[in-house]
Amino acid sequence: MFERLSQIEAEYVALEESLGTAEVLNDQNKLRDASRRYKQQTPLVQCIREYKDAEGNAEAARELMVDAKGAEREQLQAELDAAVERIAELEAKLKVLLLPPDPNDGKNIIVEIRGAEGGEEANLFAHDLFDMYSAWALRNGWSVEVMSLDKSPMGGINQVTMLFKGDTVWSRMRFEGGPHRVQRVPVTEAQGRIHTSSATVMVMPEAEEVDVTIDEKDLQIDVYRASGPGGQGVNTTDSAVRITHKPSGIVVAMQDERSQLQNRLRAMTVLRSRLLKQREEEQAEKMSAERKAQVGKGGRGEKIRTYNFKENRITDHRIGFTLYQLQDFLAGNVDPVVDALTTQFQIEQLAGAAND
Repeated sequence: MFERLSQIEAEYVALEESLGTAEVLNDQNKLRDASRRYKQQTPLVQCIREYKDAEGNAEAARELMVDAKGAEREQLQAELDAAVERIAELEAKLKVLLLPPDPNDGKNIIVEIRGAEGGEEANLFAHDLFDMYSAWALRNGWSVEVMSLDKSPMGGINQVTMLFKGDTVWSRMRFEGGPHRVQRVPVTEAQGRIHTSSATVMVMPEAEEVDVTIDEKDLQIDVYRASGPGGQGVNTTDSAVRITHKPSGIVVAMQDERSQLQNRLRAMTVLRSRLLKQREEEQAEKMSAERKAQVGKGGRGEKIRTYNFKENRITDHRIGFTLYQLQDFLAGNVDPVVDALTTQFQIEQLAGAAND
């Protein structure tokens, strides 16, 4: 155990030293990868060092107790008991930190939200989710950039694509992908009846060019005049871009920027991320035939989470977790549910590692 931990610590020190070398500093890809790896390993190495300190304290107390008597022995016993308790805590923490890291940890993410079943009420709920994730991002110090926004007639959202930037955006938002169901009285309902509607959320790690190689021959690029509001000039030139990736059939359209080049760059960013997600899902399905795609069909019956306004309730169906703080949750306090999902995921990982 100590040998393995010492090896990890030595590799971390070597990585730390490499961040100051010309070889890494002069290569943006190497610098990005090394910096990301360094951030990922820092909590593990800090825990290793605390664990070694606690082990050292316990060993020192045991040695001194050999010749100690009376009050001194009692004091050393108390120190030993505290060290042993701390060692147990750190061992439990190390088990989690030593799990294989997710290759997407530290990456920015692209989030797409769409109104699904339920007409305009689904679009209004999609807007609620947009506001919820924006508020959550603010609480966590993440930055959010709206890449594309298609509003519905009553102020809802047909579809929105956002770029979230931050060291923890993937690890915290990775479980948000899927159909979200809402049960409430819509503003369009005259008789006060509760309706069930849904919106879908897709969460994708932002793919860098080194992650996904795209052959220009596989692309069909169409330009056209943007529609809707967008500022002076945006509706009078062919600035909108639609890119079709012919092998996969994936289509990405962008029109919110003023220039065709800006819209093309944004569309390529989303296309790479969708292709990376598709590739990861195909790999996952090979390992588990029962795994379903994140978004599914977006139907009312399919859901990862239900938002029930009458009962002030959020229920995450994947882990059977219920919270009666709906308004607080929609205001951006998503952490209680995500913490529970993360804990369950870690428990499953630990169980898998034990079986292996």
